[in-house]
Amino acid sequence: MGKLRKQICQCVLDHFERSYGKELGEAWATAREMLISPQYWQYAVLLNKFSSPSELEKHLHLKGYRRLFECILPSLKCYISGTPGRFPAQRHAFGKLKDYYLLNAASLLPVLALAVKDGEFVLDMCAAPGGKSIAILQCASPGHLHCNERDRERSQWLQQTLESFIPEHVMSSVTTWELDGRQIGQLWPGMYDKVLVDAPCSNDRSWLFSSSVQQATLRIAQRRRLPSLQIQLLRSAIEALRPGGSLVYSTCTLSGAENGDVIAHVLNNCGNVLAEDLSDMAAAVSQDFTLATGVHHGLLVLPDRGKAWGPMYVAKLRKI
Repeated sequence: MGKLRKQICQCVLDHFERSYGKELGEAWATAREMLISPQYWQYAVLLNKFSSPSELEKHLHLKGYRRLFECILPSLKCYISGTPGRFPAQRHAFGKLKDYYLLNAASLLPVLALAVKDGEFVLDMCAAPGGKSIAILQCASPGHLHCNERDRERSQWLQQTLESFIPEHVMSSVTTWELDGRQIGQLWPGMYDKVLVDAPCSNDRSWLFSSSVQQATLRIAQRRRLPSLQIQLLRSAIEALRPGGSLVYSTCTLSGAENGDVIAHVLNNCGNVLAEDLSDMAAAVSQDFTLATGVHHGLLVLPDRGKAWGPMYVAKLRKI
């Protein structure tokens, strides 16, 4: 319950009020209410197929949890509850795999959109803390999965996450790097079938509870530079893709400048990519997620009453 005692950072909230009030209109009022109220936040339970937690599935059913994405991707065992609350977390224990991973259910949408198939070469360009890498390995058996995280501390966090969920025989097809994602395209051009760019962004939930005014002020100042970084990462991802390969770009912010504007810039300036249509996926998840209207080149999950997932923006590009 520690998050409930955190104080909202007023300067961040004021900044969001000005920008999101204009961008989202009436939808901002509800999203705002959910973002500033951690007691309403919901958490999904992603089961680990490598530890076969059948008893846990029964327990979740008894507690009123239900399966999410079952018709879209049966191999992904994700459970959600209709009421706010957080399932107890598991501690890291050396030599023992964890049974489940707790996460915002919307963060699985980029993995669904990526649609990894067995044998494919896959890059998770900004992989820490590791939830999406874990989800990819629940969905398929890639020929190789490269998990990259530039920051040393976050890279160690990523490595521990992988070791907690993935057995050694599967880890033999997983490599972790600490590279600048902007350089990967030049280092390994045309190498990957699929690339996930879960980009550094204005993390709306986290930023609203900044630990100090100084930290918040620095974040707001840095925000203007994020689209440039995101575009550079996307250009690198495109270069790393083989012709016909696809990438998914995602963020956990409501910011149009970091979402649709970034994708529009890449589409307007890179003649070798096309936007993929995500309308089928949007229709399939619309019962469980509130999706913003009028979003170009992707979909945006808005935190809503009873569906307090997101923010999460997802767009998909194919290299031609």
